[in-house]
Amino acid sequence: MARGRKLRVLVLHGPNLNLLGEREPEVYGRMTLAQIDRELGARAAAAGAEVECFQSNIEGELVTRIQQAREKFDAIVINAASYSHTSVAIRDALQAVSVPAVEVHLSNVHRRAETETYRAQLLTAAACKGTIAGFGPRSYYLGLEAALQIAKEKS
Repeated sequence: MARGRKLRVLVLHGPNLNLLGEREPEVYGRMTLAQIDRELGARAAAAGAEVECFQSNIEGELVTRIQQAREKFDAIVINAASYSHTSVAIRDALQAVSVPAVEVHLSNVHRRAETETYRAQLLTAAACKGTIAGFGPRSYYLGLEAALQIAKEKS
């Protein structure tokens, strides 16, 4: 899809990520979602690519954006947040489109699963090329780098 134009990456943020910077900063850090989005834009531009970022607390809106991505984007970076553990709909949408996806998480969900057992299963991860977790905002930046590389290899 990228021949003759910039690679485009859709970045999806799931529920409660709009509260970054104030919600459990000891877990998620003090950086806001707007700051992360700006940095993703700058990193994409430096790589000759474009990003579009979207956050929703509504599962269906995330599904719709994934479905629409097949016409507009070369890759997806997704932090489905709590939906990662519960959403068959998001998993199905990721599997239904031919757009490669990279799942990211700010916290180390595997470590957290030791005490929060519901976090042990990541339903959405199986529909993605890979998962990056536990590096705070850097998880997004590494996810963008991986998504761009996968998109380049695909085109």
